[in-house]
Amino acid sequence: MSVVVIGVTVDVIVAGGGPTGLMLASELRLHGVHVVVLERDAEPAPFVRALGLHVRSIEVLAQRGLLERFLAQGRQHPVGGFFAGIGKPAPDGLDTAHPYVLAIPQTTTDRLLAERASELGTDIRRGCELVGLSQDDQGVTVELADGTRLRSRYLVGCDGGRSTVRKLIGVGFPGEPSRVETLLGEMEATMPPEALAAVVTEVRKTQKRFGLGPVGEGVFRVVVPAEGVAEDRSVPPTLDEVKRRLRVFAGTDFGVHSPRWLSRFGDATRLAERYRAGRVLLAGDAAHIHPPVGGQGLNLGIQDAFNLGWKLAAAVNGWAPEGLLDSYATERRPVAADVLDNTRAQMELMSPEPGPQAVRRLLSELMDFEQVNRYLTEKIIATGVRYDFGEGHELLGRRLRDMKLKHRRLYDLMHGGRGLLLDQTGRLSVAGWSDRVDRVVDAGEELDAPAVLLRPDGHVAWAGEDQRDLLSHLPQWFGAATH
Repeated sequence: MSVVVIGVTVDVIVAGGGPTGLMLASELRLHGVHVVVLERDAEPAPFVRALGLHVRSIEVLAQRGLLERFLAQGRQHPVGGFFAGIGKPAPDGLDTAHPYVLAIPQTTTDRLLAERASELGTDIRRGCELVGLSQDDQGVTVELADGTRLRSRYLVGCDGGRSTVRKLIGVGFPGEPSRVETLLGEMEATMPPEALAAVVTEVRKTQKRFGLGPVGEGVFRVVVPAEGVAEDRSVPPTLDEVKRRLRVFAGTDFGVHSPRWLSRFGDATRLAERYRAGRVLLAGDAAHIHPPVGGQGLNLGIQDAFNLGWKLAAAVNGWAPEGLLDSYATERRPVAADVLDNTRAQMELMSPEPGPQAVRRLLSELMDFEQVNRYLTEKIIATGVRYDFGEGHELLGRRLRDMKLKHRRLYDLMHGGRGLLLDQTGRLSVAGWSDRVDRVVDAGEELDAPAVLLRPDGHVAWAGEDQRDLLSHLPQWFGAATH
């Protein structure tokens, strides 16, 4: 048995080395926080759970200077046709400089985020399963499967829908269990590609949860409704089971063979009762699960981490104002609840039953109205998120797009994860907060405000031109001034 480590030796332990945990670790390291990531699996998962990144996640990567390495590994596709698979073009003039979806397999996303976290000095430990924890006023003690104990000031559970951390801290996970299940896998097929595509197109006219598409090297990604709901979804289906279900829906099994991997997923929808218990917090799938329609799950987790990282770093570094860390749950839990609702609605609209199909046809007609299409599109790509900061300027609580300034682009100013005062007046000051907030005097026709104070996650914390008003808002987000 390993020697017990006594005392606070780590600032933050992150349980789970998926995209949420790795993104969080990188955000914390930008602020000098000592982070250890504990990942149960000894090797990265070889199979692809998620297929791409939506606009807000692409913006997050751009804000940290990571986008180019992701663009080099993915393919850009136009925004549109996300909501329940109803094919509509993107509304004109989306409020973003990145109006596309980035098709990139999760295995690549995981690798790139792990490389970034390592570059910043994150201690990533694979093959380390967390099995126990206890906490007190000073920190958290975690126990690993091999008997090792680690001590940290905070612990964040990013360990998925079956989160061990969530269970150990006794946080409820209410919602609905799976009603339907879908089989998923990657395998080869003997049917000629043209004939295969024709059959899939015909089946998808009525079965929106069905799909067979090439992923390269003669391999196809197969998605087909299961016969029922398995008692244990951790047990993968067999190739024969996949073949049977393909024949039920398509009249052929396409000659599928040699699977690379097989899995199953359900449509369970659950939201953690709270995101924090003392010094333990939850993020990503540990805090919320929902059907994968619209491809929002991985994106929601990355955006959770982006919201939490700077706030938790502020708590570790001792300058967090009262309530800042709790604002993570206040802001992100309603966003997750909204995603759960829109995925519930999408699942209903994908049912082949006459009633849901009638509603689907009606919604398709309504989406021909620009405002309806824009509203639903912004839900999926997460550019419509606005946090409630109270009354004030119309930009308050919103994130700003990557606008062009006179001398540079906005997101190029945010790579360090600090606050930013973008001052078009040249008269304002952040003296007293310059260790946490950058001030840049620059102008751009796209910014409809004399000056804006941006949090490290890019959301507008203040807009105006009065110095005294600015001074009343800086402590709310960035703590007391230093002299």
